[in-house]
Amino acid sequence: MKLSKRILRSTFFQNLIARLISSYISLVRSTVRWQEIVPDETRKYLEGDSNIIGCFWHARMIMMFNAWKGSDRSKFHMLISAHRDGRVIAKSIENLGFSTVEGSSRRGGATALVNLKRTLDKGGAIGITPDGPKGPRMRAKTGAIKAAQMTGRPILPVTGTVASRKVFNSWDRFVLPAPFTKGVIIWGTPIYVERDASKEQQEKYRLELEDQLNKLTQMADQSFRQNLIYPDPISIQEPSTQSDTIQEISDANT
Repeated sequence: MKLSKRILRSTFFQNLIARLISSYISLVRSTVRWQEIVPDETRKYLEGDSNIIGCFWHARMIMMFNAWKGSDRSKFHMLISAHRDGRVIAKSIENLGFSTVEGSSRRGGATALVNLKRTLDKGGAIGITPDGPKGPRMRAKTGAIKAAQMTGRPILPVTGTVASRKVFNSWDRFVLPAPFTKGVIIWGTPIYVERDASKEQQEKYRLELEDQLNKLTQMADQSFRQNLIYPDPISIQEPSTQSDTIQEISDANT
């Protein structure tokens, strides 16, 4: 085994990396001068500790911890993959006082689905990156739609950016916000999915979620006159990735 892999698998170094990540997120949360734009029909769900399904693109993850205004951070749960990188992210999130739900496309997918429903039924909130963990970039899978259908809870699209940032050349064009700058969080309007929604209706809601998130993200970037980040082109094979319930719930994670 290579030394780098041994180091990354070390609990000590995982905890160290997680502490560095959570410390940086805390710095961004406390030093950025945030503006929040919330439609009237969305505001009622953000007052108090409402149990919603918050959806945001993988690249905007760091900014999204500022979007949760609930007094009890532990009621907000991020869906996190079970692989090594996911464990580091989970520890980072837990250091900030938030909770996580673990899921994997290879193992634990059914458990993640059950835990999502249980969390929402108990009044918690869920955060899902519908294009994570591997893309395609800014293309929504149907995991969030299935979760909304099962629980009757609304999906709330949300995005954000900051005036000073670093955009990485990763699959998602990950956005690293700088501290001590201006930022904006923009919420979309609720998406409700009927419990008896057909596959055609589910696809309509999936496209609505994707369209809202992309428009909101462009709006956020344009507010600071930044270069726009576009979704991956739609491939012929892409529709076939929209059908497996457990796979999509567990794939729509960080």
